[in-house]
Amino acid sequence: MSSSVVSAREADVLALLGEHLSNAEIAVRLFISVRTVESHVSSLLRKLEVPDRRALSRRAAAADRAAPAGPDAASAGGLPAPLTTFVGRRREREELAAALRTHRQVTAVGPGGVGKTRLALAVAAEVADDFADGVWFIDLAPLTDPGRVDAAVAAAVHVGEQPGRGLAEVLTAALAGRDALLVLDNCEHVREGVAPFLERLLPVCPRLRVLATSRARLLVPFERVFSVPPLSRAGGDESEAVTLFMERATAVGWPPGPAVSAGVVALCERLDGMALAIELAAARWPTLGLDGLTAGLSDQLRMLAGGARADDRHRSLRAVLDWSHDLLDPPDQALLRRVSVFVAPFTVGAAVSTALGGALEVTGADSVAAVADGLGRLAEHSLLTAVPSATGTRYQALETIRQYGTEQLVRAGELAAVRSRHLAWCLTGAEALRDGADGGEWRARFDAVAQDMRAALAWAPGRPEQRADACLLAGHLAELAFARHLLAESQERFEQVAELAGEASDDAGAATALRRAAGVAGCRRLGDDMFRLHRRAADAARRAGDTAGACRDLAAAATVAYRFSTSFPVVPVEAEIKDILAQAHDMSGAGDTAADAALALAEAAVTADAFGALQGGVENTAQETVAYAERAVSLARLTGDPVAESAALDALSGARCWAGESFGAAAAARRRIDVLAKAPRTPAGTHEVMDALGMAAGTALGVGELPQARRWGGQLADHPLLSEAGHQATSWLLVTEAFAGHADDVLTRAVGFREAWERSGRQRSLSLGAAAASVAMIHGLRGDEAARTDWLALVEQADTAEQHRKGYGAVFDAMVRLHHGDPDAALASVAPPPDAVWKWVCWVWLHWYAALRAEASVLAGHPEAQARIDAARAVVEGNALAAAQVERAQALLDEDVPRLLATRSAFEAAGCPYQAARTLLLADGADADRGRRALTSLGLGPITAHQGQQAPPPN
Repeated sequence: MSSSVVSAREADVLALLGEHLSNAEIAVRLFISVRTVESHVSSLLRKLEVPDRRALSRRAAAADRAAPAGPDAASAGGLPAPLTTFVGRRREREELAAALRTHRQVTAVGPGGVGKTRLALAVAAEVADDFADGVWFIDLAPLTDPGRVDAAVAAAVHVGEQPGRGLAEVLTAALAGRDALLVLDNCEHVREGVAPFLERLLPVCPRLRVLATSRARLLVPFERVFSVPPLSRAGGDESEAVTLFMERATAVGWPPGPAVSAGVVALCERLDGMALAIELAAARWPTLGLDGLTAGLSDQLRMLAGGARADDRHRSLRAVLDWSHDLLDPPDQALLRRVSVFVAPFTVGAAVSTALGGALEVTGADSVAAVADGLGRLAEHSLLTAVPSATGTRYQALETIRQYGTEQLVRAGELAAVRSRHLAWCLTGAEALRDGADGGEWRARFDAVAQDMRAALAWAPGRPEQRADACLLAGHLAELAFARHLLAESQERFEQVAELAGEASDDAGAATALRRAAGVAGCRRLGDDMFRLHRRAADAARRAGDTAGACRDLAAAATVAYRFSTSFPVVPVEAEIKDILAQAHDMSGAGDTAADAALALAEAAVTADAFGALQGGVENTAQETVAYAERAVSLARLTGDPVAESAALDALSGARCWAGESFGAAAAARRRIDVLAKAPRTPAGTHEVMDALGMAAGTALGVGELPQARRWGGQLADHPLLSEAGHQATSWLLVTEAFAGHADDVLTRAVGFREAWERSGRQRSLSLGAAAASVAMIHGLRGDEAARTDWLALVEQADTAEQHRKGYGAVFDAMVRLHHGDPDAALASVAPPPDAVWKWVCWVWLHWYAALRAEASVLAGHPEAQARIDAARAVVEGNALAAAQVERAQALLDEDVPRLLATRSAFEAAGCPYQAARTLLLADGADADRGRRALTSLGLGPITAHQGQQAPPPN
């Protein structure tokens, strides 16, 4: 290990890396910026001499396991710390651990209350050291929807969503290389979700193992079933069952003496060694003693004798549950069954909201005290567990007791009433969260109640009288999930709102919800979902009689098909889009400004995308394309909707690029940032902001405005919705820093970029290819040809070969060739005139291409060097950075060293220290040493002198 000392803050970051948190999550936890986290990660990689982030996580996890246990120490990383000691089961622990070491997936099966969870936790803690990436515990009991198994696991292992990919795909990619153990607890009620999850996950995660607990087999082909028996009753007063009873009875303050040992043995025999039954009985020992326990249990067993549908173990457990329940006073019985609706730990206040009424007729301030006392008594009797939290004590019932409580609700005829109160409590909590502030405290509050909201939404939609409240809660949860960056759930809930609104014949409400769902799909980079949802919104709006709204939605669908075509798995065929536009035109003409603006934007998007093609029998010129976009901007501005205006400005930016108006394109992109400052934080607004930041950064880079490109690229990199998509977030920042020559910054960010890109399933896009090529260029400037070749191979996977080789790839290659004194090779990279490669250079790369072509022509002694300088000067006029490069080319051609050196200040002013240093070396003589020192400070190697043409000597 390096002798460098890890700072206190770096140690904090390292510990959170051990929890597999993303940079954004670490930033929130430590109240620092994402960039600061990236800096600390880079420093840790260097100091600890490990190759990548995964190795850091392993180092942190190993350190955590090696740390001495204290009162606050968590067990085995991701495992909950048990509140009581584990008793017995030595044989089962050894056998289950052996099964885990030889089988990829083991299911511990047994009836409720037999002790499956405690056994699984004990074994997981014992084998934790076998898994370099740790152990994660996932309690599935709160789930009401089998489709949310992926989400529950992702939350536990700190894997977030990524734009353009489903959560299942992201989770599988994140776990593919992990040497880890997943403990899935309480699988029985969501088996139809767990089974396909495991069948999808385990084949592609060769070092991952799963320990599940369930009352029934999961029925997956590779499952190894381990039957969990009751506690051993052999050995009399030394049996495991008796030991557990004695320990728990002692814990409540009344240790049984030797005089009653025989009676305790008999009692545990009657309880068939069921762990939960023994714990419940032991909790009653101080008040009932042996006689009371024996008499009460005996009565219950007689009552249950001969039950045909339950085996002995289940009858024993139900006997104890019935008996424990009957020993409660009526108010406590009512409290127990009514709090069974909570799936997550709940507060006293939450219990008050659902429990009062009937046997709990208490009002005013006394109600809180009464419920708190009742919860305390239930906890004393082991029917509830008290769970400490940062906001105070919460209570939770084991899943077995929750199910028992639900049965009691049905018997009492209270199920609908209590669940309705639970739904109302969820609504109140959701409304309070909507009004709350962002930050870690808000997220914790949301996480504490989200499972209950989901449970309410699993029940309420099926009851017509609750449909309105269910629709309202689904809408709140959709917004809250979006704020929590749970984008897949947000989209799902907005679509649920649409379905519920449609069932209530509220087609206008359905259309609104579908538009919002489309906005979330945009944030997820799911163009096909955006397309589908806008079309569904149009259908709903049409049913509602909203012709203008339907026109807007159809136009939006057509716009999406062109504007975000790269986010479609398969782009809709042209005939389909033309048909949609024709329908939109048929609905226009009602004088609705928003509809007119949406239709104009669709037409602008189509013409910009199809520039040079025949549209309506007329060949569109570049200026006609710009005119379409300018009309769209004018109409959008009239709507007063910043999102609509930004979208139209994006079309204008693209049209001006096609027309060769680079500065106009950059201005339109920059204007989007200003317009969106007033945009609401809706899904559509957030999607537009992310797109605008990327476009503003790219176009600013294209006109040589490196500081602005860096600022907007940095804002995109820090965007919270991109915390799991570091490749997309940092792409333009990487390119900008590479052009500036900040090698260390580029290579530091490149680590996270590559990891995120690989986790993403190696997505393809122009910005990702350019970012990878910029890293390759830095390696090339440093003379590391092996690393450059490696990154160029990545470029070929991230983008099309034509885009790379004729566009940004040609620019980056020319820069490397010139750096190493090979202008002939550089000129070969940029040999075609810009018009010949217009499609690939017109956007960001045009000025860079023209300037490099001029300089390479001079250094290679090309006969048309002057003509190319003149042509480049006309193209880059106004771009201080590219103009300085063209001016330097002219000085080289004229052998005018003072004029050449004068360009250095222009490069420095433009924020490009690399070209400033290169100017000194090209001047040669006494300035060359200064240039070499400047390059060294940037982390770059010196430029190789060109063999065919030397820079002119100083005057």
